[in-house]
Amino acid sequence: MFNKKKKNKIMEEQQKTVEEREEILNEENQEQEEQLQEEPKSKEEELGEKLEELNKKYLLLYSDFENYRKRSSKEKFELIQTAAENTIKDLLPVVDDYERALANFEQFEDEKFAKTKEGLELIYNKLMSVLTQKGLKPMNAKGTKFDENIHEAIAQMPAASEEQKGMVLDETTKGYYLHDKVIRYAKVVVAM
Repeated sequence: MFNKKKKNKIMEEQQKTVEEREEILNEENQEQEEQLQEEPKSKEEELGEKLEELNKKYLLLYSDFENYRKRSSKEKFELIQTAAENTIKDLLPVVDDYERALANFEQFEDEKFAKTKEGLELIYNKLMSVLTQKGLKPMNAKGTKFDENIHEAIAQMPAASEEQKGMVLDETTKGYYLHDKVIRYAKVVVAM
C-alpha cells in the first residue's frame, strides 16, 4: 500500500512536469509566431543577420586554424629537439666506459700511460662537446636531496647524521638530461 501511494505521487509529479513543459513550449511557439506575423524582416535585415552569422563562423574557423598552426609548430620544434634522443641514449654507455677508463688511468704514473690517458681525454672531450651541443647535460646527483623524478635508488645506507637523511650519498651511474628532459635516471645510493 505504501509503495502504491509513493508510485502515484511520483506519477502525479511527472505528469505535472510534462504539463509544465508543454505549456512552456506552447508559449515559445506562440511568441515565435507573433514575431513572424508582426515584423516581416526585410532583405537587408536578413542579409545583415547572415553576414553576422558568417563572420562568427569565420572567426571561429580562423581561431581554430591559428591554434592548430601554433600546436603543430610547437610539436615540430619538440620533434627536432629530440630527434637524436635514441642515438644519444645508445652513446651514453660509451661515455660511461670512457669515464671509467680515465678513472683507471689515474692510478698509473708511467709516462706511457700518461700519453694514452691524454689521448683518451681528448677523444672524451670532443665526444662530450658534440653531445653538449646537441643538448645533453649531465646530472649532478651526489650530495643533493633524493628526487624520485630524476633519481633511481638502487641501495640505501644508514645516515651518519639527521641532516643526511634523504640525501644522495653516492652515484653509481650518472643521469643525463636532453633539453631539460630526463633521458637516463641517475642510479644512486640514498641515506636513510
